[in-house]
Amino acid sequence: MAHKNGMPDANFWLGKRVLVTGHTGFKGGWLAIWLNRMGAQVLGLSMAPLTSPNLYELALVDGVCDSYICDMRDQAEVARIVGEIAPDIVFHLAAQSLVRESYKSPIKTFSTNVMGTAHLLDAIRDIDSVRAAIMITTDKVYKNNEWLWPYREGDALGGHDPYSASKAASEILISSYRSAFLAENGKAVSSARAGNVIGGGDWSADRLIPDAVRAWQNSNELDIRRPEAIRPWQHVLEPLAGYLKLAEASWNDPQLAGAYNFGPDTSGSASVRNVIELARATYGSGAVAFGDGNDGPHEAGLLTLEVTKSRNVLNVQSRWSLAESIKSTMQWYLAQSNGADARMLCESDITAYEGLA
Repeated sequence: MAHKNGMPDANFWLGKRVLVTGHTGFKGGWLAIWLNRMGAQVLGLSMAPLTSPNLYELALVDGVCDSYICDMRDQAEVARIVGEIAPDIVFHLAAQSLVRESYKSPIKTFSTNVMGTAHLLDAIRDIDSVRAAIMITTDKVYKNNEWLWPYREGDALGGHDPYSASKAASEILISSYRSAFLAENGKAVSSARAGNVIGGGDWSADRLIPDAVRAWQNSNELDIRRPEAIRPWQHVLEPLAGYLKLAEASWNDPQLAGAYNFGPDTSGSASVRNVIELARATYGSGAVAFGDGNDGPHEAGLLTLEVTKSRNVLNVQSRWSLAESIKSTMQWYLAQSNGADARMLCESDITAYEGLA
């Protein structure tokens, strides 16, 4: 049953053994901190952090979980570790998650995102303890027709760039493992598709807010390639709340397993220009050069998600407006650069998010 206020149920998570792949990354770090707060026994499986600085080290994420450093492309090692830790619930976030990087390293992107997912799903086939798995993909799994309507879970999959294609391929893989092996073993396997996520502690390359923070902290001008591109923006806690709710619901009713979109209300879809102007307002300063949209490899111009399914089935609601999400994010970076403790900043954001009526 959906928790009454649309929030994760801490009582559900108390004592659960939860595997988070990609715990050294941005979203995975936030998820590990939140699960630990709710009393879960968190187990992390991931490569070493890819950026410096990074949330994993700054927020001491290894202090909230048992950490295993491993490449998802190493099938034998993934199987050994997952078998050894015998989780109850799995969240798969480990991925090569950058569009522009996928143009530079397409084979690495496909092997990490497709075969890495296969290695994990195959590892949990024979582990009796696993009852629910939430496989995180992206809003970019849809064949993008650049149309005005939001994409629904049943719409055609596709992908122009290697990142999008690798995630669409992993969706087909997830569905296959669910149908061929896992559903009949009582394992509820779902895929979660979320849009552009912002929040403190992301230092990835070629991401809007981290690029802005880097530029402005160094008194540099921020170059914006595609200022009019429209995306569904949301604070990192929004999709994470959805993933947690999906795990709770599918644990209790495996028939609910499947593909789910997670995104903001339509008011959360905004142009890159609009997001940067809101970010600069909170940051207090920052030079920006807006491009004409023709620079760099192909990226989708218009992409929004239909989220009725996650609303109605899981009672997932957007809690922070776009303006609130951007303000919280920029305040996190400002406070952290002024010496505030990164873990405490994450904890206080989660407290504020949970405390909404």
